Amino acid sequence: MKTGAREVSVPADARQAPLEADGPAQTVAVPNSPVEFVPMGETDVDAVLAVERSIYPFPWTRGNFRDSLAAGYSSWVCRQGGDLIGYGVMMVVIEDAHLLNISVRPERQGCGLGSELMGHLFHVARRHGARHMFLEVRPSNAAALALYRRFLFTEIGRRKNYYPATDGREEAVVMAREL
Repeated sequence: MKTGAREVSVPADARQAPLEADGPAQTVAVPNSPVEFVPMGETDVDAVLAVERSIYPFPWTRGNFRDSLAAGYSSWVCRQGGDLIGYGVMMVVIEDAHLLNISVRPERQGCGLGSELMGHLFHVARRHGARHMFLEVRPSNAAALALYRRFLFTEIGRRKNYYPATDGREEAVVMAREL
């Protein structure tokens, strides 16, 4: 369920600087084992990239994830029993959060983990003052569209030729919601 870290603040001079993660990792109860959300670090990139490549025909690159970390985007990994089962990358600037990537291992999809991860990202975005969240999603990604609609995202536009596709390019559905 891809759309595209750490928190971002915008100082007076408009340069982006990372915010520190607040407190210890959160643990959220799900059936059989707790899910833990921790800030993504450089040491997580290989595992995240392996999951990314197992999900998407046009995955993010190592450079995309490293650039997100270097830029201070709010990047989180989701672990259960020590295993990386999902991740999310979000940019937070002033009152807006932009969800760049949210993904769950294929074998763990459909178990509510995407909803748990989305809830965590909402919490982080609100904690840093965001009042709105935006995202782009492929119109062909029915699972992601269903998740976003369950979370009351609505379509606000389209971006033509946004995503690479096997037969050229695919547009993006731009969605938003109040936080």
